[in-house]
Amino acid sequence: MKYITLALSILTLVACRSNSFEKSPVDNFIRDMTNVPAYSVILYDMDQEGNFYPEYKHKYRIIKQTNDGDSIPEEEITEWYTVSEDFFNRNIDNMGMEIVSKNQQGEVSKTAAPPGYGNYVGNPQYGQWQQGAGGETFWSFYGKYALLSSLFNMAAFPVRRSYYDDYRGYRSSGRPYYGPTVNNRRAYGTNSRYTTTTKPNTTWRTRTSSRDFRSSSQRTSRASSRYGGSSSSSSRSRSSGGFGK
Repeated sequence: MKYITLALSILTLVACRSNSFEKSPVDNFIRDMTNVPAYSVILYDMDQEGNFYPEYKHKYRIIKQTNDGDSIPEEEITEWYTVSEDFFNRNIDNMGMEIVSKNQQGEVSKTAAPPGYGNYVGNPQYGQWQQGAGGETFWSFYGKYALLSSLFNMAAFPVRRSYYDDYRGYRSSGRPYYGPTVNNRRAYGTNSRYTTTTKPNTTWRTRTSSRDFRSSSQRTSRASSRYGGSSSSSSRSRSSGGFGK
């Protein structure tokens, strides 16, 4: 009888935790950066500790504009934050992605996008579209903001105008955009070549290196549907420089 009582108590505790509303660190960032003219919050790393009653954690990379609209954006890597299981599962595919951004018009978006797309790419304050030797049009930051190109690793992974146009279509319908899909692999996101190249030694990859990473991600993604998490949309396939290898 005591074992049944203990089991019921545990189930009740888990149910209460799952159903209770918890503000995510991202919600707190939005609140704390109300007076920041523009920013980008990127999911920098993630971790899951424990099996019976796991703890879920996120680390973020924040790139923000100071109150001087013409200043150089600043970068900050945060500490580890504990997040809810639901929030963790909803972002299981978003490592390396921008999961919230605020543009110069004060619009805040929580739709996942490649890093920098929400405010910096396509913004004439920071750069312009330039035509390459092959006829494709790419985004280029002005010299003053060359740091942004480095922060977003755009030298190795240039942003084509076609990517940005696709992104705007996805954003207008409230869908996350993971860039073109090449050989069944997304350009951006948790297991993309962008993320594995830009930050190859993440805690998440290190922890899951002993088993198939894609299978692990898919198992967790399936788990998210049981807790109300959303699945990601697929991008149109597009052969591209930087992502086609």
